Amino acid sequence: MGGYIPSTRLERAEMLRAIGLETPEELFAAVPEALRVKKLDLAPGLSEMELFREMRGVAAKNRVYRSIFRGAGAYNHYIPAVVGAVTSKETFVTAYTPYQAEMSQGVLQSIFEYQTMICELTGMDVSNASVYDGATAAAEAVNMLVDAKRRVALVSEGVHPMTLETARTYAFGADVEIRTIPLKGGRTDMEALASMLNKDVACVLLQSPNYFGLVEDGEKAAAVVHENRAKLILSVNPIACALYKTPGEVGADVAVGEGQPLGMPLSFGGPYLGFMAATKALMRKLPGRIVGETTDDRGERAFVLTLQAREQHIRREKASSNICSNQALCAMTAAVYMAAMGEAGLREVARQCHAKAAYLRGELARIGFAPLHEGPFFHEFVTTCPADKDALISALAQRGILAGLPLAEGILWCATEMNSRADVDEMIAAIGEVLA
Repeated sequence: MGGYIPSTRLERAEMLRAIGLETPEELFAAVPEALRVKKLDLAPGLSEMELFREMRGVAAKNRVYRSIFRGAGAYNHYIPAVVGAVTSKETFVTAYTPYQAEMSQGVLQSIFEYQTMICELTGMDVSNASVYDGATAAAEAVNMLVDAKRRVALVSEGVHPMTLETARTYAFGADVEIRTIPLKGGRTDMEALASMLNKDVACVLLQSPNYFGLVEDGEKAAAVVHENRAKLILSVNPIACALYKTPGEVGADVAVGEGQPLGMPLSFGGPYLGFMAATKALMRKLPGRIVGETTDDRGERAFVLTLQAREQHIRREKASSNICSNQALCAMTAAVYMAAMGEAGLREVARQCHAKAAYLRGELARIGFAPLHEGPFFHEFVTTCPADKDALISALAQRGILAGLPLAEGILWCATEMNSRADVDEMIAAIGEVLA
């Protein structure tokens, strides 16, 4: 830390004296001796030149593919130049998060605009300022809906495996029971869902399009769930929201998802963005913070932190979460992307994703990669594989093509607007050569 926030030995001694101490060790007197770390096993420090050489060496180990047909939660979309141009402005690069509203009007306005657009995209009434990622958003939504009487959450086996694991981790700490709903034909088994609902179930978590790319029957799920007086959480792909019915339109109570497709690069896994939106009735249970619009003492438009349902700001027993931050820069990125694309642009991206995935699916089926599931899908799908999956994927990687994700059942493929017909044809030809 000292390398980034420097302080001299005299300054540190002065700070210690101000609180009545003489040595830094006295700051940790309350920590049992056995738990204290005497010395960190760290390598000697590097000069700036040595550090950059080391980092370049690590970065060189990454492989950048010229053609990508893999999704599974992280998607390769085109990012307009205006997104980086706006979010890299010096005025937007602020320290941490806007605790002091009067000093952060620009950041607060960007969050307000982001919230507004997330509500429009999901068809919900209110959005928070974002959370860490899509899996976190889903887990937070589960925990915000349980109460003293209902401590069970039903989670479809069609949600992303990482989302399910994150929900289980959150549930363990909150004494919530997670039960999984089986699939039928790749989609959530609605009959099984109906049979699992009882007075102990607080909420149901579905993902649509689900992990296997299939569109779930959200309206039917909402009807079944609400009949049992439980709540429906729908995890969605934000791009797909431009093409299919929104969570609000199908009757979901909470909408969550991974916001990475909204202008964020793959970046080898992050940072990403978790969005959360809900009905007005659940507004005070949303975790994190919500920015609102008001007027200042001169009657001019101003922005403030309106609600913060977290333990640092309200009585702990009433807090729905202890999450203490939001992805402010990622949220701004999403806001700039959505503003730049507009309603028509987002719909066109969604249309191209589906059309190119349909073409890819047809071409793969022609050479023996049969689709595993029938029915509507967005831009992902699972096929069988007539050869060794790992060997095939490795062979394509050597040609600069990142193929789909290997699953136990086959391969999960994805196409976005970035995949041209020529890209698909090239990969189909390469697969033919490998299988020959």
